[in-house]
Amino acid sequence: MQEPTLYVVKAMAILDNDGNRILAKYFDDTFGTTKEQKAFERNLFNKTHRANAEIIMLDGLTCVYRSSVDLFFYVMGSSNENGLILASVMNCLFESISHILKKNVEKRNLLDNLDIVILALDEICDGGIILESDPLAVVQRVALKPDDIPLGEQTVAQVLQSAREQLKWSLLR
Repeated sequence: MQEPTLYVVKAMAILDNDGNRILAKYFDDTFGTTKEQKAFERNLFNKTHRANAEIIMLDGLTCVYRSSVDLFFYVMGSSNENGLILASVMNCLFESISHILKKNVEKRNLLDNLDIVILALDEICDGGIILESDPLAVVQRVALKPDDIPLGEQTVAQVLQSAREQLKWSLLR
């Protein structure tokens, strides 16, 4: 019997309907190189893209998955991980992205909003530790307007966007 751990999630991935990676985060060194990761993702996609199930055991990992239009969402944990916990993470990931994309969960829309999707993924899980399982809480955290965030907590991109807006309005006066 293994000791309980907070490091529940091994990886999270979003693939397109051809099995190509759109977004993937691996939280341990199970697959050390990008080549190994992509080979695993290709194998995972081949096993799941026609299946009607929601969970699969593959290469010593428990993989929970869900598809929508032309996207496949995956959450992976160790082989002895509770599938319900991984399913909860999957539900949070999918529902958060669905809210962010205004129920239009498809590849083009996801790519247009990839920055917010990455933030949502980071809000759900950090380093394999589940931080949040409520999709509405995740959406509220990532949907902040730059004006509402204190300057010290803004990213460089947000500061530059705010500066561009101020410059634009000063030139239009």
